[in-house]
Order: sequence, then structure tokens, then C-alpha cells
Amino acid sequence: MDGEALSVTVIADLGQVAPEDWDACANPGSGHPALDPFTTHRFLHALEQSGSVGPGTGWEPRHLLVHQAAQLVAVAPVYAKAHSQGEYIFDHAFAQAYMRAGGRYYPKLQLAVPFTPATGRRFLCRPGFEAQGAGAILQAMAQLAADNHLSSAHVTFCTESEAARGAGHGYLHRVTEQFHWENPGYAGFDDFLAALSSRKRKTIRKERATAQGFGGTIRALTGDALEPAHWDAFWAFYQDTGARKWGTPYLTRAFFDHAQQHLRNDVLLVLAERDGQPVAGALNFIAQDTLYGRYWGCLEDHPCLHFELCYYQAMDYAIAQGLARVEAGAQGPHKLARGYLPAQVHSLHYFPESGFHQAVARYVQQERRAISREMDALADFAPFRKNN
Repeated sequence: MDGEALSVTVIADLGQVAPEDWDACANPGSGHPALDPFTTHRFLHALEQSGSVGPGTGWEPRHLLVHQAAQLVAVAPVYAKAHSQGEYIFDHAFAQAYMRAGGRYYPKLQLAVPFTPATGRRFLCRPGFEAQGAGAILQAMAQLAADNHLSSAHVTFCTESEAARGAGHGYLHRVTEQFHWENPGYAGFDDFLAALSSRKRKTIRKERATAQGFGGTIRALTGDALEPAHWDAFWAFYQDTGARKWGTPYLTRAFFDHAQQHLRNDVLLVLAERDGQPVAGALNFIAQDTLYGRYWGCLEDHPCLHFELCYYQAMDYAIAQGLARVEAGAQGPHKLARGYLPAQVHSLHYFPESGFHQAVARYVQQERRAISREMDALADFAPFRKNN
């Protein structure tokens, strides 16, 4: 069996794969909390069933299945992309350069979790098939791009080890930046505060007191504590945030119904309520060692409430549950003062056109040096006490 060749197929509907078979590769040995909630069959299928991805969205599923004989040994959530939205490791500069040179950049091939700037495994292999499965996925993506005259193939928010593996297969390894909070084993939030400089400690205490004095209560809900009415409220928050950013929210209302039915054990919803009515909320997803902050919104403006719901409540939960970190999403120099430090983020990029591939390689090398300098500079502004 070990010597049998691998075969790769492409499917356009995750419903064609049994959840237990997909999750045996994507999240082996886990139920709740998952190793990675975003690569579970239940999460990715909810995106499809709700119409958040699929026809008309610019995210057309082209998932890869790798078999050895009759056994599914590796999978990858892959999409044919008609634009570069919802990715968070953006390639707009690549697209513009490609089109200026007379090429057609879209559609392109994207191995990613839609709308989710969270690092995790992208070559989802059954234990024991890591090297073979990843190699088959990388080769299949490059071959699909070449055979279908696609401009490029991309793997975003992969792990550092996966990035190194991809580089060995001819992909370009790109490094960008996020801000993550690390929990070295704090017994409580006061332990975290004790690690900060006096000025930063006072600032955070003041922010928390200001937020918690907004005139209502704050609740953190997960599992069976979540009810359909909570999703009604959060949908209003989600729409408000989209309107403020002059964009169209990616998730449909139906996604939140699927979340109530299938994902509520993966979710931590932090709600601020005043006079019994939710006025703001933050949606997080729970993994075995990480809490992922994803969406925030409000119907009333209250000073510091965003910091409390999105950052400090997430840290409280991570400490209480013994989680190693909080990843609060894209963007974030403002997170630095609140204990979220710069962290490298990895992606892979492949261009069948060799001249363009070489041009992007030069860009990626220069960008990596700039990111490294920026991270070093930002570290000097970390809020933690300096060790003399």
C-alpha cells in the first residue's frame, strides 16, 4: 500500500465528501474544540450551503481530494477566484502588474479559508501522509494553473513549515505581518497586567473600566447558551460594520443560521447588552490552543467598548481556558499597546509564466526585508516591562 500511487480529483461541492472523511485529514482526532475550526467540513460546508461562496461570489469551490487506492489521504479547500477580495494577504499589486503586461489575471487558483485571516494547516493530510499529500496538492495546483491557462496559484495563511515545503516545490514564499497575543500561562488577567510597564498597565485598566461602565452588561456565550435571537442581533452588528467600511459583507444571513445549527460549539460570542438588548458584539472561533477573533459590530457607540469586547474579553477567555494565544484578525498596529505583538504570516505563490514568477520573486525578497525591519522597530514599542 505504501508504494501505491496517489490520485488527485477536483470537486465543486463539499457535500460530495463525507464529513468524517474530510475531517480525518483536516482535523484528525478532534471534535470540539477542533485543531482548526476553519478547515472543518462543517465550517467550509456552511459557507457553501449559505451561498457565502459559490456562483456569483467570485469564490468557486475547486477542492482537491488526494486518494491512495480507495483511501482519502489528503484534502485542500481550493477556489477559483474571480477577484482578490476576502483574502487578507492581498495580491492587488501582482494583479495590476500582470494586467499592465497584457495578461488576464483572473480567474486564479486560491488554497485558502474564505474571508479568514487565520494561520493554519492548508495541506490537510491524514497522519502518516503529510509529505506525500502536501506534495500531491502542490503539484496538482501548479498543473491545474498551467493546464487551464490560469495566471497563478496561491496558498494563504499556511504554516511556516508548509511554506518551506512549498518553496521546495518552486512556489514563492511570502512573509507578511499580523498581531497576536501570547499566553505564557497567566493565572488571570492581573498576571498579564503585571508584565506590562506601569503606564500601559494604567491605560488598559482605565480602558476596561470605561468600557464596562457603558451602562449595561457583557456576556460571553458559547454552545447551547447561544440562541437564534443572538444571531439576529449579531447580523445587525455585522451589517453595520460592513456599511462603515464602505464594503459588502462577505457572509450571508443564512451563514449565521448554519452557525447556530452546526457551529455553535466552535463559537464564542461576546455581547454587550443594555436594557436587555444587545448593542454590540464580537464573534470568535475556538480552537484547541487558540482563540480567533473574527467579526465585531455595534449599534451604539461607547468609548473603549470595541477594545473590551474584541481584545480583553478574548484574553480573559484564553486565560481561563488555558489557550496559548489570541489571533485577532487582520490589520492592527493599534493592537500593539494592548499586548498583541507582531508575528510573521506566511503564504505561497506560483506563476506559470516564468518571467513574471521571477519578477514577483524579487518583490517578495524585498518585501520580506522590509517586514523584518518593521517588526524589529515595532518590538521597541511593545507594552511589556523591559528586562534590565
